Amino acid sequence: MRTTGYVSATFGLALAAIVAGPATAAQVNVAVAANFTEPAKEIAASFKQKTGHEAILSFGASGQFYNQIVQDAPFAIMLSADDERPKKLVSGGLGVAESRFTYAVGKLVLWSKTPDLVKGEATLKSGSFAKLSIANPAAAPYGAAAIETLKSLGVYDALQAKIVQGNSIAQAFQFVDTGNAELGFVALSQLAGNTSGSRWMVPQNLFKPILQDAVLLKKGAANEAATAFMAYLKGPEARVVIEKYGYGLAQ
Repeated sequence: MRTTGYVSATFGLALAAIVAGPATAAQVNVAVAANFTEPAKEIAASFKQKTGHEAILSFGASGQFYNQIVQDAPFAIMLSADDERPKKLVSGGLGVAESRFTYAVGKLVLWSKTPDLVKGEATLKSGSFAKLSIANPAAAPYGAAAIETLKSLGVYDALQAKIVQGNSIAQAFQFVDTGNAELGFVALSQLAGNTSGSRWMVPQNLFKPILQDAVLLKKGAANEAATAFMAYLKGPEARVVIEKYGYGLAQ
């Protein structure tokens, strides 16, 4: 992933724009979990239209973003694919405690571009495929949920040699989309508007809920665009988009 260079460049542009631009508009650098790519783009566009502020989005695996933030990457907000890393940012003194909240609840899907290949858990138990794509479980919560699902079904040991890992859920999806793996665990949001192939919505009792938390980082606490984006993410316009892409909402 080449996020760091991109972030450095966009951060410099953001500073220049804030200095030279109108006082009523500002920019904010947001680290976004790869599974939330499309809804984040849509939310950022409506946020800019409504407020004049611009959210500059970078996409990748939550674990990699966490490591970059700890190493002082210039993000003001993290939209994680889990709740653990935002908690750790708060406990480590990098996040604003009262800002953390669950913006989406992720849903895991086993998907193949081949019609009739995926027939629920029976497909995994049969093992009649060569490659199963997942996101890196150490960096991506959806990958961890995939491993947990396989272990819950008692097929992890049998399928371990067939697993191919993407750096993020976006790459795991690409492996299936390009045919490099016959099937894989992806986020439901990645299949929005896509009716191709076959799929199985993984039952929630097979893995821990994927609570996706947002947190305002302390270096963004004084950034008007950052605080405005966090508020917008909680609002009705953003929630409509989040549900449209197949996420659940925290109660």
